[in-house]
Amino acid sequence: MQTQISIDRDRCIGAGQCALTAPKVFTQDDDGFSELLPGYEDALDGAMVKEAVRACPVQAISLG
Repeated sequence: MQTQISIDRDRCIGAGQCALTAPKVFTQDDDGFSELLPGYEDALDGAMVKEAVRACPVQAISLG
């Protein structure tokens, strides 16, 4: 079963902690908001993604 990652763009403030924590999964768009990288599924590392979720200061990322 593959991990589903959701980013609440209404909540994201563009802190970038996710991109710093899991740079193969997350990036920031031109406005600084978090988004998933193309092909992120191949780079999923459960521990790093969970850490990125924990590091988000506004809890904009969730796993399902």
